[in-house]
Amino acid sequence: MIGAIAGDVIGSVFEQLAIKSTQFELFSRHSRFTDDTVLTVAIADAIMRDVDYATSLKTFGAKYPHAGYGTSFFRWIFSSDMKPYYSWGNGSAMRVSPVGFAFTSIEDVLKEAKKSAEVTHNHPEGIKGAQATALAIFLARSGKNKAAIKAEISHRFGYHLDRRLDDIRPYYSFDVSCQGSVPESIIAFLEGENFEDTIRKGISLGGDSDTIACIAGGIAQAFYQDIPQEITSNVRKRLPESFLDIIDEFCERYGY
Repeated sequence: MIGAIAGDVIGSVFEQLAIKSTQFELFSRHSRFTDDTVLTVAIADAIMRDVDYATSLKTFGAKYPHAGYGTSFFRWIFSSDMKPYYSWGNGSAMRVSPVGFAFTSIEDVLKEAKKSAEVTHNHPEGIKGAQATALAIFLARSGKNKAAIKAEISHRFGYHLDRRLDDIRPYYSFDVSCQGSVPESIIAFLEGENFEDTIRKGISLGGDSDTIACIAGGIAQAFYQDIPQEITSNVRKRLPESFLDIIDEFCERYGY
């Protein structure tokens, strides 16, 4: 899941800037983890500790209240109400990568992705975005090629993945919906030549950059199984020790 977190950290400084280019400095003094990372770690911890997803998300969210959550999620964190709020936002997809890495069958990945999403994002599009992301990760780490991943995700979820980034980029704007960002994130992975290139291509769309790079980065990690050491070290030094402990334990247990 460090690939997803790397996408978040790298993309954090470009959110809403609409840079529309792949030529940028990967890290600066402003690069930081955001809600994408906090909630990804929360999902990983829930899986390893067998804690329900809602409790873990609330616990981690409350501990890092200034990470940049959406308004509805922020209210949910600090509410005594555990009910979901029918969100179709991309928060369900940005946090789901541990599910794609931890579970060992398509059926289990889809079931767990739904469970992780529906505690907040119980809108059909919110669930679909999480399932599509987790399944793409599972297929990638299972050795499927890009054509097979594209075909399976397109067929199962109805996402239009035949579009090209060069055609999307000029007209794309900030979009926090699953339906308006998850397919674009997957296309960034499909067009990427390696892990770093995938992150750059996702951010170049100029939308919800940290989340698009987070989603694409998780899939790219699963596919390439190789993240440049320079990226990993720059990401790790920006994370709390408690996050690193969870990430390292998750990696040791599941291999990613």
